[in-house]
Parts: sequence; C-alpha cells; structure tokens
Amino acid sequence: MTDKKMIPLGLEDFSEIRTDNYYYVDKTGLIRDLLLARAKVNLFTRPRRFGKSLNMSMLRYFLETGSDPSLFDGLAIQQETALCEKYQGQYPVVSISLKDVEGEDFETARQEIVKLINQEALRHPELADSNQLSSNEQEDYRLLKEKNMDNGTLTGCLKSFTMLLEKHYGKKVILLIDEYDVPLAKANDKGYYDKMIDLIRPMFNQALKTNSSLFFAVLTGCLRVSKESIFTGLNNPNIISITKVQFDEYFGFTDSEIQALLEYYDRKEKYDIVREWYDGYLFGNTKVYNPWDIISYLYDLNWNPDAVPQNYWSNTSGNSVIRKLIEDYGNSQTKDEIETLLAGGEIVKEIREDLTYKDIYASIDNLWSLLFTSGYLTLKEMPSSQSYTLVIPNREVSNLFAEQIMSLFRERLAENSDARNRLCDAVEAGDQKTFEQAFADYLDDTISLRDTFVHRERKENFYHGILLGIFSWRDGWVSRSNQEAGDGFADIRVLIRRKSIGIIIEMKYAENGKFTDALDEADKQIDQENYEHELVKEGLCTIFKYSVACYKKSCRVRCRKEEFEIAE
Repeated sequence: MTDKKMIPLGLEDFSEIRTDNYYYVDKTGLIRDLLLARAKVNLFTRPRRFGKSLNMSMLRYFLETGSDPSLFDGLAIQQETALCEKYQGQYPVVSISLKDVEGEDFETARQEIVKLINQEALRHPELADSNQLSSNEQEDYRLLKEKNMDNGTLTGCLKSFTMLLEKHYGKKVILLIDEYDVPLAKANDKGYYDKMIDLIRPMFNQALKTNSSLFFAVLTGCLRVSKESIFTGLNNPNIISITKVQFDEYFGFTDSEIQALLEYYDRKEKYDIVREWYDGYLFGNTKVYNPWDIISYLYDLNWNPDAVPQNYWSNTSGNSVIRKLIEDYGNSQTKDEIETLLAGGEIVKEIREDLTYKDIYASIDNLWSLLFTSGYLTLKEMPSSQSYTLVIPNREVSNLFAEQIMSLFRERLAENSDARNRLCDAVEAGDQKTFEQAFADYLDDTISLRDTFVHRERKENFYHGILLGIFSWRDGWVSRSNQEAGDGFADIRVLIRRKSIGIIIEMKYAENGKFTDALDEADKQIDQENYEHELVKEGLCTIFKYSVACYKKSCRVRCRKEEFEIAE
C-alpha cells in the first residue's frame, strides 16, 4: 500500500496531516458554517475521540495571520471565495488545549495550565518587541511567559493575551479553547474540584464575557458544564450539542466518508463489519461512525488484512461511568434497563445536558445523562422533548458493557464462597439438578445478555465466562477453555487429577427457549468430536459430559458419566 496516503493514526495537527501525505477526511465545511452563523461564544460538545481537536487545529490554520493558505488546496472551503478572502489568514488567534491538564493535586494541575499559557506566549514572539505595545504592555506579555505566574496573572491571562494581540495587529482576536472541561473532570476525580472551579471560572468569564478584544470564541468539550458552575453571567453562548442539527456532520465520519475511505484503501469488503462495530451514533440528523475506531482499524488492516475489529475507542478511557452504573444495578429497574439495552432494545430517559462534574454521580438519572453525552449511548431518533429514546450504538460499546459486567461479576464471586462451592461440588459429583439450580441462581443475580442484538456466539461466551469465573476459584481444578480436545474444541474442560476426574462442558444458547434442541445439539457435538479423548490420555478415569443450554436467566443441564480403564 506504498502508493497510498498514510493513515493519520493519532494525529490532531491539521498542518501535519496536510503536508506529510496523510489521508484527510474533509471537514472544512465547518469553517463556512461557523463563519456564517457564529455567536460570540460557540461551544461544541462531543464525545472524546470524535475529531474535536483536529477541527480546532483546522480552524486555527485557516483563520490565523501568517498561516499557509495552500494547506486548504483542493478542500471544500476553497469554493467559498468570498469567505476565504475575508477571513483566511486575517486574524490573530489564541489557541490552547486543556486535554492534558491533570494532576494528583490542585497545584500540579494549576502548573500544567501555566505551562500551556507559557507555550502559547512563546508562539507569539512578535509581541516581545512590538512597537504597538507600551512598556507596561510588554511587561504584561513577559508575565505570560513566567513559569511562576501569580493567580492574578493566571486568571486574567486569556483576556490579557487577546488585548495584547489586538493592540499589535489592530484586529480583534479569535480564541480557541479545546477540551475546556477536562481539568474539571480530572479535578472532580482527584478531590480538588472547587479549587479548579475557582480558577477556571474567572479566567473564562474575563476572556469571554467582559472582553472587548474578542472577535469570537470556539470551545470544545465532552460535557456541557452548567452555566452556574463555570459560565456565570455569560449571555447567550451558542451550545452546539449532539442533539443539535447544526454542524451535525462535522464530528465523526458519515457513511459516504466511510465508503470513500474503504474504497481508497481497497477495503470495501470490510464495510459491513465496520458498520456493525463502529456506526450507530446519531448527532443531530446525521448518523456517524466513531473516527478513532475507523482510523485504528484501517491502520491494523494495513499490516494484517485479516485483522479483526477491536475495542479501540473504549480502551482509551477508564470507562468509570459504565462501571458505576453496573455497580448500582441493585435497583431492579436499572438492571432491567441495562439488559434491555444489551438486547438491542431502547429505553426512554429524561436527559440533562447541563450537568456539573460534581453532581455526575449524585443520582442514577445523572449517570444516564453522562452515558449519553459521553458516547456510550446514543439517540434512536431526534427527540421532540426532554424525553430521549436511547440505544447502545454498536458492537464495540455492547462489548464494553459486557466486559464490565463480567469484571464486576468476578469480583463479587470472591464474596460468596458457599455458593461457589455448592455449584462446584455438584459439577464434580455429576449432580445435574443442583448444578442447574446453582447456575440459575448466578444468572438471576447478574445482568444477562438477552436476544436480538448480541450474536449467538457472544451469548454463549457470556454464560461460558460466568462458569469459568466460578471454576477459577476451586482449588485443585485445572480449567481450560476452548482448548483443542480430540477432534474438535470443547467449550470448557476441567481436570481434577487428585480424584482422576475429567469434566467436559459444551454450552449452547437455546434460541427461543428450545432447551431440548440445544441440549441434543450439545450431546451430539461432544460425541462426534470425541472430546473425552484428551482427558483420558491424561490418565483421568471418570469423565462427566455436561451439556448446558441457557436462555436469558434460565438454564438446563444434562449430564452423562463414563468410566475408562487407564492402560498401565
């Protein structure tokens, strides 16, 4: 694939992508729409990894004085001749990204913000010896480069920056703040939220509210933080959330963009699987794919044409909100709603898009709102009121829910040794009735995967995983999963060498509750594939052959026992 443009994995700098032979999905229509319908302050809220930072970089390179206009050669914005003449390369720009601001304590995070201001000041050396600035104003610029910046300078830094740039260039300034809410999210996690609010609120208010040097501002973030917590007194900011139709196609990849990408890289045969795994988000009226997933999968395919899709997006975060929701499923309604979503169904919720990070975990309703705004759930259709119909967008996010459920299940196994031993004792003794009852108790206690959305093999793997988790706690048992056995693969094999017992378990999902058919199928597979062969070779005399059929929260178990003589 050496004749193709490179795949821009992890790149967020527009200039680098455009000058170093990377593929670029043209989102420059955002520039046109923003310039034609901008407010004084514009806030785009989108989930992480949906192209916010790259779009902000694109805006800077288009608007900033001295930028190279050739970066936009051949892109859609060039068709807007009048806009290009009026705006392209015509304005001073202050651009900062807060996405890496974090720290175990407030002072560490504060210093990270200071570094960002220092770096942006160094990006504007023209201010150091500007004839347009007075000696006092040049001192103000020097303070912006000061590593030991005091609180007064820091809270006023953005406003000061814009005033200095306006004085130097004779034009009002454009302010770009990427991932504005990340410091608040990190501060909430680490316990210094109030201190961070006390820093960010005056910084933003001075820059965005009482700033005559500001032409307009663009902010991006994952969450629309309530006005009361950070945008106090700011009049009429333009909030462009995922429920708005404006700008809906500019964050994420549309279906036509996906088809063009796959065709360019000769991967058209991957369209269906890409759609199953990474499509499904509804922003405004536009269905979009997760761009981080698409780029990551194409990159893997470049090295291995047989690469299977992975959970790329979900692996870039701790996914604590899903964990918190699942931990709280003691509420029977919440448990039922999670199961409905995992089955490909829908739930209806009142959604608050203007939360404070401090209140995110205050109620289960706020958790649902966060799941929606952060991309774990999406709209089925555009809402007509505050009642939103929510669904899981795709297979990747469904996988994530299932993985978190299984992780919590394994942790809770440690708390109930009596139930574990009851089930394992039954399996070891060939007691199919007790095995069936004990396993059903576990299924009733955890969140299950129902019908429709999840593939049959995923359903079987879910039940399979529960049993393996239980067996892993049993001393003296060696459990093997999907290992080669005889002429095929057994779902689970258990070796109990001290008692010369071998256990074979073949699991089936009983579609529509047809347990007998599923058990018959499992019996047939065990016999045809000669699964006991490897166990007998290992010197095990007593072999229990279990067929296990599961459907939602129910199961049926069938056991056959065989004795073998081991040759000396």
